[in-house]
Amino acid sequence: MTRDDASSDGDQSPPLVTQRTTGEDRVRMVARQLTEPRTANWIASEADWSFEPTKRVLERLVDNGVIRRDDEGQHTTYRPDYRHQAMREAMALCDDAGSVEELTDRLSEIKTRIQEWESTYDVSSPNELRATIADADLSSDEEAERRDIARTWEHLEGRLEIVRFAVREWDFLSSSAAFVEASD
Repeated sequence: MTRDDASSDGDQSPPLVTQRTTGEDRVRMVARQLTEPRTANWIASEADWSFEPTKRVLERLVDNGVIRRDDEGQHTTYRPDYRHQAMREAMALCDDAGSVEELTDRLSEIKTRIQEWESTYDVSSPNELRATIADADLSSDEEAERRDIARTWEHLEGRLEIVRFAVREWDFLSSSAAFVEASD
């Protein structure tokens, strides 16, 4: 019987993730996966760590630009810093691409796919495509297909901006970029 099997049979052993990671690591993992604003208490609970050290880690993540703090509401919340995430994503795209030409090809493929949907359905946005479901006499399969295309279209629009940025900033973002030391 494995340790996981034992814990499911009533053993009060801590979950495997807490046995192999530090509290600080768990807070960082939870914070980086936020999709909506959350309180420090919620993050501490998810990370299975106490409040005060969790709050210190969150403040360091705020200072480093990984997440943002919002003091506007009744409780202080923490949320993703989408600029930081976009920058990391752009750097990953550059690292994965063999060249700026490969990224440019990816950009062209995304634009072409969106243009095909605009032409095929005579619409200019994912929401306009969704509206055609109500306007047309479609089978349930056709409705599902249009919903799927609209979701994919929205996703690709977000990717399009990041890929454009990665192409535009290739010289700066690519791992092979040569950085020149500042001279005095």
